[in-house]
Amino acid sequence: MDYDIVIAGGGPAGLSFATALGDSGLSVAVIERLPESELANPGFDGREIAMTHRSVNMLKSLGAWDHIPAGEVADMREARVLNGSSLYAMSFEPGARSDVPLGYLVANHLIRRAVYQTATALPNVTVMAGISVAGVQTSAEGATVRLSDGQEIAARLVVAADTRFSELRRRQGIPAQMRDFGKVMMVCRVEHDLPHDQVATEWFDYGQTIAMLPINGNCSSFVLTLPAREMDTVMAMNDAEFSAEATRRYRERLGQMRLVSTRHSYPLVTVYAERFAGTRFALMGDAAVGMHPVTAHGFNFGLRGAEALARRITHAANRGTDFAAQSVLKAYEREHRMATFPTYTATNATARLFTDERMPARVLRDAVLRVGNLVAPARKLISARLMEAGRPRLA
Repeated sequence: MDYDIVIAGGGPAGLSFATALGDSGLSVAVIERLPESELANPGFDGREIAMTHRSVNMLKSLGAWDHIPAGEVADMREARVLNGSSLYAMSFEPGARSDVPLGYLVANHLIRRAVYQTATALPNVTVMAGISVAGVQTSAEGATVRLSDGQEIAARLVVAADTRFSELRRRQGIPAQMRDFGKVMMVCRVEHDLPHDQVATEWFDYGQTIAMLPINGNCSSFVLTLPAREMDTVMAMNDAEFSAEATRRYRERLGQMRLVSTRHSYPLVTVYAERFAGTRFALMGDAAVGMHPVTAHGFNFGLRGAEALARRITHAANRGTDFAAQSVLKAYEREHRMATFPTYTATNATARLFTDERMPARVLRDAVLRVGNLVAPARKLISARLMEAGRPRLA
């Protein structure tokens, strides 16, 4: 079998990239180890994705937004950051446009289902499920992809979108900066007595971090970050015990909480690849940039990378030039690095500071919030970054 482009990884980034190539005239294969039934109808995984306006516009351009039920999209009107036992909060709001939300929250499994539907509707895209990439050989002439069942596929370009722990990235000899925060993040949905007013809250307490992400109704995504040993105890609780524990940990700010979903845990590890491109090879999604969730930019950067790479490939293909040439891939790399590296670096620095339990750091944490609230231009800049209101360029 021969394809112009092989994508390793059928997650949201990989499938969005495949969909964005719909008008390129190129044949695309998406290789995903999960069975087709899980791609077509993925289960709830606890993650609620905070989407910027740019990301929503991209999903609309791809046709995926129409596959997400309107009632499952929640507005985020404001974001607040709290520190320790202080009730003082730094707030981020949309600004002059009070009728426009700061962002939107959508369950990850609904996004995955939507982009699967758009990708599989395209005649030039083939999704091969229940199989994985076992190896890749690249040269100036092309690439050979070996699958786990022994099949071999010839391609002109291989794109790895196979998670932040990308095996293909490692096999291609691309180093990555990895930071293991030594913590585990648990996510689930809870109902609560008091309204959240569509406000997202990130509370850097001492010994724990809790994010409350507003879902429609008196319901929120409860995101708890703890050391692994403590998280084991929390995950072992039955539903009633956990509901009481969540209420206690959040100090009844939203009244009594009741667990209304399954619970899911994920290790807290960030990744930034040293290079995003090689010979007939490119990285995208978490394989290129795996973000800390504190600024909620991981999925948004995945979509941005999909748009940037697809745009450059399509432009080259339409001109009749080599779409996998080093000049094309390096241009994508430069663009995506400029879009992601400052935020990646600032996010990691913020996470390190606001989870540092030492007394000097606690004092500095409080000072940063208070100064940030007083400096209006800084808050407006962060709010604009959170909203990211521009439209993607898909052509």
